[in-house]
Amino acid sequence: MSRWTWHGGGLADAKAHFGEGSLPWIDLSTGINPHPWSGAGDVPIDWHRLPDEGALSDLEAAAARYFGANPANVCAVPGTEIGLRLFGETLTTSHYLVPSYRTHGEMVHSAVSIPAGAIDAGDGQTLILANPNNPDGRILSRSTLLDMLDRRGGSGWLIVDEAFADTNPEISVAGEVCDDRRLVVFRSFGKFFGLAGLRLGFMIGSSAEVARMRKRLGAWPVSAAAIAVGTAAYRDDAWIEAMRRQLRQDAMQLDAALARAGFHARGECPLFRLVEVEDADAIFRHLAGQSILVRPFDDHPHWLRLGLPKDVAEMERLEAALHGG
Repeated sequence: MSRWTWHGGGLADAKAHFGEGSLPWIDLSTGINPHPWSGAGDVPIDWHRLPDEGALSDLEAAAARYFGANPANVCAVPGTEIGLRLFGETLTTSHYLVPSYRTHGEMVHSAVSIPAGAIDAGDGQTLILANPNNPDGRILSRSTLLDMLDRRGGSGWLIVDEAFADTNPEISVAGEVCDDRRLVVFRSFGKFFGLAGLRLGFMIGSSAEVARMRKRLGAWPVSAAAIAVGTAAYRDDAWIEAMRRQLRQDAMQLDAALARAGFHARGECPLFRLVEVEDADAIFRHLAGQSILVRPFDDHPHWLRLGLPKDVAEMERLEAALHGG
């Protein structure tokens, strides 16, 4: 298994393997927004002091408003990867929908995979899923998710990883979380806001689960930079709405470029597309030879996932490479 099939973002390893090339590398191996929130450089950050507890509460309140959730049910975590694994340590068994994030099968000691087409399986058991799903961009409606929650029967949890839900806020069930429901939602900051290096995420759960998570995290769970930037970004309503429109337009342009090259794009999340081809490894290596990194999969050798190019020049380079240039 290579670095770039484990997860996206293995640009340094790709450069070491394929060479620097004559053109700057384009990293399309992740689903991170290529247009980062523009205000990060203007946010004042006190690097001398430990993160302030009141400022952390402000961040969680700003995030809760954005999610449509109760602030009492929102807990900041240093990235959803860590949050998922910490919550998974409290569980003994689970089911998880596949294909999806590798973490969903690793976060619980005993986990059973369920094909996405068999979502009725595992009733009464804890179920972990992503919505939108990664890597195929499948989306389940809120009503479908709430029906799945009802079928837990009060004995299992429904854990919904909404890392990519920012582009489709109407599907989120974060606002459905309350103390008498066995529903936990995880949200990522870095993907939609394009600032993955900040390492910020959120768990939305009952007040009891929030208290348990806070105890596991200890003091100062996220950095002062994550608090300051996250709070300001979640309050930037104009940027958020404009970015949702832009990402939908960018995804349509990527779909058109892929279609012109003979590829059919799958997925309903604007931040990435999945293509299924007979010779995925050859196409991956050809693109890497053109200094373009996409995401292949060891367990699905006919799949390639592509994130969004950041501008017209990158889109044109991708399309030319797909046409054999």
